[in-house]
Amino acid sequence: MEFRQLRYFIAVAEELNIGRAANRLHISQPPLTRQIQQLEEELGAQLFLRTARGVELTQAGEIFLRDAINIRALMEQALERTRQAGQGRLGRMDIGIFGSGILDVIPKLLHAFRAEHPGVQIALHTMSKKEQIEALRQRRIVVGFNRMLAPLPDISSEAVSLERIMVALNESHPLAAKPSIRLKELANQPLILFPSGARPSFIDKIWALCGAEGFEPQVAQEVGDAPTSVALVAGGFGTSLVPEAATSLSVPGVVYRPLENAPDAVVDLSCIYLSEDQSPILLAFLEVIREFRKKNEASSA
Repeated sequence: MEFRQLRYFIAVAEELNIGRAANRLHISQPPLTRQIQQLEEELGAQLFLRTARGVELTQAGEIFLRDAINIRALMEQALERTRQAGQGRLGRMDIGIFGSGILDVIPKLLHAFRAEHPGVQIALHTMSKKEQIEALRQRRIVVGFNRMLAPLPDISSEAVSLERIMVALNESHPLAAKPSIRLKELANQPLILFPSGARPSFIDKIWALCGAEGFEPQVAQEVGDAPTSVALVAGGFGTSLVPEAATSLSVPGVVYRPLENAPDAVVDLSCIYLSEDQSPILLAFLEVIREFRKKNEASSA
């Protein structure tokens, strides 16, 4: 049985007239009649009785019509879902996340994507940079979000944003009274840096900035992420340098101050993905990132 035969049968059953059904289907009557006869032979049941005005459904035909309409609806749904999946508007997207980006930029980006692609199911997975790269290669995630990715032959990246680096201080710290802070003022301060683990990372950026100012940071502790760093600042264990997204962490006892005269004190947030992946859902996601970035750049210009 072909799907075409179902369409022909439904048209005749709804019109109850071979001629009108043929006009509706844009075919001539003889091939339509042959298709209905072949369908009846295949089913082993008579579907129509001829009448003076055309045809009428037999009991078998009435039963088959209900099922045929359901089959047509399911087929149309399948076709539409396939089209949507081909356009990146349907499916599942597994995303690796890590670090302070999840505190600000990533939720905004995901909200923009879901607004345009509500049929896509999103699953978030907390992973380090190394874990994200392994998961991409194993196709367990579609994209990851991270900072300062070293070039890799099989991994591509799409820039999402550039963020200022801010100083996180305990509110009782003498420098907290200042509206902005020169990096060199932190030369003798115990610093809490993050993330520990794979390099290059945000720590390397801080070391490079301090080196450009002529000093090595006095590292009190290396921790796994921004929330831990800010929590230690609140406890009086030291001062920290954090991406601007981390300032959304409203922790009692902690204040944030910008760096003064430090145009290079910025850090990237990028979306990383497998270079060979050309799936519609990834391409749609990258397009949303580009539009998101353009809007941010326009608003800050």
